[in-house]
Amino acid sequence: MPAFGHQLTYKPNSKVTLNSSSFVGSDAPDSTRQMRYFHNFYGQFQIHEKFGLIIGFDIGAQQKSKGSSDYNTWYSPVLIAKYSPTDKISIAARGEYYSDANGVIISAGTINGFQTFGYSLNLDYNIAQNVMWRIEGRGFTSKDKIFTIDNSPSTQNYFVTTALAISF
Repeated sequence: MPAFGHQLTYKPNSKVTLNSSSFVGSDAPDSTRQMRYFHNFYGQFQIHEKFGLIIGFDIGAQQKSKGSSDYNTWYSPVLIAKYSPTDKISIAARGEYYSDANGVIISAGTINGFQTFGYSLNLDYNIAQNVMWRIEGRGFTSKDKIFTIDNSPSTQNYFVTTALAISF
């Protein structure tokens, strides 16, 4: 069975971008096909030359079984704020929530499924026009103990990562 999608991007001016994307179809073989409907919406807003926001919301629904009129749903709001004090440095903070209680996209195997808050803070440094270094601290807090800290189940997880990105 074919699947369909769309993406519409609207830029009313140089400081605002609105995007709407969707998917309708199935990612399973026809014999077990469960219809999936997914929509992603976000807006990028350049409030000031040094400060920008991204606000987004994803929502999806998938049949509980082939031919069923019952659906499992999941959703995720996100907010990202970015501050660029110089041309070489930017700092971003991200907050998001992901709710997939029935494990359609992320199977946690717990009573509440995957219901998790995520938050991060990162520092980007543009070493050259095509080279960027990032250091990022991330944290997650879940309704259930889906993470492991020191070999014990935990509702929280934290880590620090770094990356060097080169574009050409």
